[in-house]
Amino acid sequence: MNFDGFSSASSLQALSNLLSPNAEDEDSDNEQPQAFTNMCPGYIGPAKNAYSKGLQTEVDMNFDSKASVISQVGKRLTASNEKSVNESDIWSVEEVPEGSEFDDTWDPREQPEYEIVFKQRVGTEDMFLGMSRKDASTACCEDMLIKIKLPDTKFADITLDVKDKFLDLRTPKNKLGLHLPHPVDSKNGKAHFVSEKQILEIILPMQREFDFINFA
Repeated sequence: MNFDGFSSASSLQALSNLLSPNAEDEDSDNEQPQAFTNMCPGYIGPAKNAYSKGLQTEVDMNFDSKASVISQVGKRLTASNEKSVNESDIWSVEEVPEGSEFDDTWDPREQPEYEIVFKQRVGTEDMFLGMSRKDASTACCEDMLIKIKLPDTKFADITLDVKDKFLDLRTPKNKLGLHLPHPVDSKNGKAHFVSEKQILEIILPMQREFDFINFA
């Protein structure tokens, strides 16, 4: 048998390469970085593509534009409110209660005695037939009667000014600024001075919010 073909050095080297892999290749494989060594929490979940980034940018831009519009509207409203208020005014008109212009703590005149009574207009249908919802409470009273004692006073010396929520009375000796407990119809009130008792009686129709229910 002829062994010349197997004795050559090239044949032996080829056989060695087949039986054992190249060590250099193994070292190079070990030196290659592994994918999992570079992973971080940001890799969890679906990958972000360019479309999602563009959509997020568009949403942010829309939100910023709406916020800018709201801010501009708020600035315009604030500016308009500031213009409506006179800079020289200490309080606005809404902050000043009705009748404040009559308050004068330095006035030496005494405050007279007064009494507030609520009157009810009672008819035959209320007393005997009971056809209405009226009862004896003040909620079912239509008029407010104010009795003011004015001793040593003449009717010609009385100055009376009645508003919907405030009553102002002045005489040479007395002064009364009265905030009314309920709004009244100041244009349809009546005043009568009882000279024998030195009492001024003022009858004012009330204008409350739910009177249309109580008087139905």
